[in-house]
Amino acid sequence: MTATADLAPRTTADAEPVATERPRWMWPALLALLGATAVLYLWGLGSAGWANQYYAAAAQAGTQDWKAWLFGSLDAGNAITVDKPPAALWVMALSGRLFGFSPFTMLLPQALMGVASVAVLFAAVRRVSGPGAGLIAGAALAVTPVAALMFRYNNPDALLVLLLVVAAYLTVRAIQTGGTRWMVLVGIVLGFAFLTKMLQAFLVMPGLALAFLVAAPVGLWRRIGTLLTGALAMVATAGSFLAMVSLWPADSRPYIGGSTDNSLLQLALGYNGIQRVMGGEGGPGGGAGAPPGGPGGPGGGANLFFGGDPGLGRLFGASMGAEASWLLPAALIGLVAGLWFTRRAPRTCAVRASLLLWGGWVLVTGVVFSFMDGIIHPYYTVALAPGIAALIGICVVELWRGRRHFAPRTTLAVMSAGTGVWAFILLDRTPDWQPWLRWVVLIGSIVAAAVIAVGAHRLGRATAAVAAAAILFGAAAPAAYAIETAGNAHDGPVAMSGPARTDVDLGGPPGPGGPGGPGASVADNTELQHLVQATDSRWAAASVGSMVAGELELQTGTSVMAIGGFTGGDNSPTLQQFQDYVADRQVRYFIAGGHGGPGRNSGSAGDITAWVEQNFAPMDVGGTTVYDLQR
Repeated sequence: MTATADLAPRTTADAEPVATERPRWMWPALLALLGATAVLYLWGLGSAGWANQYYAAAAQAGTQDWKAWLFGSLDAGNAITVDKPPAALWVMALSGRLFGFSPFTMLLPQALMGVASVAVLFAAVRRVSGPGAGLIAGAALAVTPVAALMFRYNNPDALLVLLLVVAAYLTVRAIQTGGTRWMVLVGIVLGFAFLTKMLQAFLVMPGLALAFLVAAPVGLWRRIGTLLTGALAMVATAGSFLAMVSLWPADSRPYIGGSTDNSLLQLALGYNGIQRVMGGEGGPGGGAGAPPGGPGGPGGGANLFFGGDPGLGRLFGASMGAEASWLLPAALIGLVAGLWFTRRAPRTCAVRASLLLWGGWVLVTGVVFSFMDGIIHPYYTVALAPGIAALIGICVVELWRGRRHFAPRTTLAVMSAGTGVWAFILLDRTPDWQPWLRWVVLIGSIVAAAVIAVGAHRLGRATAAVAAAAILFGAAAPAAYAIETAGNAHDGPVAMSGPARTDVDLGGPPGPGGPGGPGASVADNTELQHLVQATDSRWAAASVGSMVAGELELQTGTSVMAIGGFTGGDNSPTLQQFQDYVADRQVRYFIAGGHGGPGRNSGSAGDITAWVEQNFAPMDVGGTTVYDLQR
């Protein structure tokens, strides 16, 4: 990683021996890492319930009806989809069909995706910097608190992260060979990543493309042509599903939730695209789900759930700092140092190519997350975790190889001390939780940094002990946070990692199962559940928004129409459509007191509610107001 003669940078061709290097300790160490990761992600999985009930209800619907599975419908009657594409739901629903639907079988694929992400990241980093770097990178990803949260949760982020890491691995292979085949596979994987969480999948593309364009061992025009071929594969993969949805008759498929015109492409460019980045009305009918006054909103609790104020400090702030930034300062220091030390290296320098790939991943994703003015949640930072972990693995090992030289040794010392100081600051934000840990991490990291700086290379066999101590002290704080995260119950539409916070309710904004939310009363209303289960209509009931609908579906196994989608703001169904459903006896009950979002009293949701109240008599069912639409 330095320009000195004994540390000449490896080119992509020279990296092949590193890729085939398999010391005797590699496989046992890798199996131990993957086993520990599996224990962390699988222990007590599903014991807290359905996690995000919105996606859980859609996964359940996919086990009951194949059309609901294909489109990602929120209900088996196929009234409306969730506000994301269905790839993540495909996996969870298939698991439910194979093993029976339960919280554990729904979350099992997510946990296994986490273990797979660690394994693939190891493979990608090992091909350039060796097995030691791969193990460090894999371990850093495994113990990132937000990873321990999202690989045990049913949001789309688990599949997204796995696909992005696979795309990075394939890009590393493409860089080493210059082959078109690998880049076509990259495009296919990114296409599926788009079908998981839309435009967020493309944030890693600049880093992947730049690394290939700079370092692939073929001519410039062939590099450009190969990138274009990969882009075509990506468009074809994602576009085939977009085309299918567009060509499918709209009256025989569910409405595309979150869109303004029943279009998956508009959903990608609007609610899940430009509006996420630029802000404004977050969703149809104003149903953003964010508190008034922007993504932060008034009050500390709401602000934490929506990322805090935009700016350079967002990733390190009270909302996002403890999710994924534990090793971010060290990763950025290592990235700058690595690019400087390889500045005179050949174009095809393998280490520099990896730094460009993972550094581009972290910088582009980090900048977008920092300055997004629309809806953003702390758990989004799980997309940063693989890039940060890879940079740590590569930089630590490459700098350690140059420890006989002052500059690499000093850089390592600064990374170690900086990690300890930053961990102390993050741990101090929860002062009542394990107060001794922050002091141990701080003192241990500084001592290790001092030994490295003074001359760990002169200690003989003890050198390995110093390196191991520095790594352990750097990983101790995020690992403790990750273990605490796995041991806590998380549910609702928004979750945060780490110990319980006294300044915010981690159940999230009022929602299914959340404190005070309408779904909470439905979960305990056995009289209502029995009433709904006794129906045989296409939709047993209907309610505004997804809160009551999703919870009731999970409790009863019936199909419940979520009028207006997630917040009630979507224009589906229209009043006329709902009246036709009622006339055809396809929906039996209307349940009042649905989602509290801004869409419930406007648009079609408001029209439907008013029509029901004017034409049907209310009845009390276990404390819930219900209208029998067949009376």
